[in-house]
Amino acid sequence: MPTDFSPTGLRVLVEVAQSGSFSAAARTLGYSQSAVSRQVAALESVAGSALFERRSDGVALTPQGNRLLVRAVRILDELDAAARELTGSPATPEPVRLGAFSSAVAGLLPRALAALPRALLVTVREGSTPSLTRALRAGTLDLAVLAQVPPFRPPDAESPGLEVTLLGEEELVLGVGPRHPFAGRRAVEVGELVGQVWVASRSDAAEPMLGAWPGLAERPDVRYVVRDWHAKLRLVAANLAITTLAPVALSALPPDVRVVAVRGEPQESRRMILARRPGPLHPGITAVTDALLHAAHADPP
Repeated sequence: MPTDFSPTGLRVLVEVAQSGSFSAAARTLGYSQSAVSRQVAALESVAGSALFERRSDGVALTPQGNRLLVRAVRILDELDAAARELTGSPATPEPVRLGAFSSAVAGLLPRALAALPRALLVTVREGSTPSLTRALRAGTLDLAVLAQVPPFRPPDAESPGLEVTLLGEEELVLGVGPRHPFAGRRAVEVGELVGQVWVASRSDAAEPMLGAWPGLAERPDVRYVVRDWHAKLRLVAANLAITTLAPVALSALPPDVRVVAVRGEPQESRRMILARRPGPLHPGITAVTDALLHAAHADPP
């Protein structure tokens, strides 16, 4: 029976915390699900208490798990730094770890990051809003650009609440191919979306993302489901399907994808927010925050 926390076990703890399930953590780490379960069981044996609460939609950290997670992130960072020193790797400044949903990565981040000093190191992770929220809580991200849907509740119910800054709120639009019947129109009515073929995205954790227009009266014909945002747009450009787009992505659309507004009730709006854990900010995080705010409120190129 183990008597100490192992680095492997701590890495499993961090990955399960930010992925929200044993199976998703196993895929990321390249382990079997049973191996992940064994590592968690070993951690819980040493801790003397449960670290995860098993739920129907995955797992969530218990209070004891949250306390261990904070320490685990620090320990693993120190171990990684020690390994770099011992191998003679050059020292690098502490990066700002930024996450964003896929269309924000394409449409917002390039403008924001290009305005930052080259000496400021920023790493970027793409993910769904739920997975990025978990990564913030896990301490493996410093900032995250998240999407919010009405009625615009906080990103999660954990305490203390995340600090959020509004980057923008806009109506969703359609992306259609150049030969689609909607292509020559500025707007269509919600009722005209009945019978359309859709392409949707899905994250690694099988979390739904934008695809079919939200709130359709009929069951949508989602004929294509892809992970990659650009692959989705290529299917649209080939006139095989249409898709729902967040306006933040419009500056990054290929030229053969047309944008069409949707009129009628209910209107579908989305907020884009910047979230972080509460606490003091170091200058790098402040600089990235300011760059994102400026890029979000500037006219797109």
